[in-house]
Amino acid sequence: MSFKLKPKVSGFSLIELMIGIVILAIAMAVGMPSYSIWIQNTYIRNAAESIQHGMQRARSEAVTRNISIAFTLGGGPFWAISQADGTVIESRPAGEISQKVVFTILPNPTPPAVSTTTITFGNLGTVVANADGTASISQIDIDSSALSAANSRELRITVGIGGGVRMCDPNVTSTTDPRLC
Repeated sequence: MSFKLKPKVSGFSLIELMIGIVILAIAMAVGMPSYSIWIQNTYIRNAAESIQHGMQRARSEAVTRNISIAFTLGGGPFWAISQADGTVIESRPAGEISQKVVFTILPNPTPPAVSTTTITFGNLGTVVANADGTASISQIDIDSSALSAANSRELRITVGIGGGVRMCDPNVTSTTDPRLC
């Protein structure tokens, strides 16, 4: 008696391949909304970190150069650091952030007063009067127009009286959480 062995076949059948593709499509359909929310919140975080860095750099340059240095948000570039004579020290292009990121700058004077977009640091790192007479930035709230309030992870940049720049989360309520504003 002789037995014939079938040759061993490796690979996937068409049915196995189609089942794998369907499972992958279902997983992507379930995960895409969460991924989109995560991306938009990342845009908020990147904008907040960039602004915080710019303000801290302006303060540092004021102390290092022993002169007043202005940090301006908007007006062409995303933000710019400049001396009183207009010499730009550093700037970030407007294309660096998503168009869906929204800023609320405080103090926000009532019209017809000019809105606040500048903060000036003196040679001791403290906030001094702006050269153009406008009020100095004291707080910037950063949010996304692409997300609902429930999904958005807005952030806030605050500037203390002594010139210290801090990023915090306005939605934190626990008094022991270091992210508290």
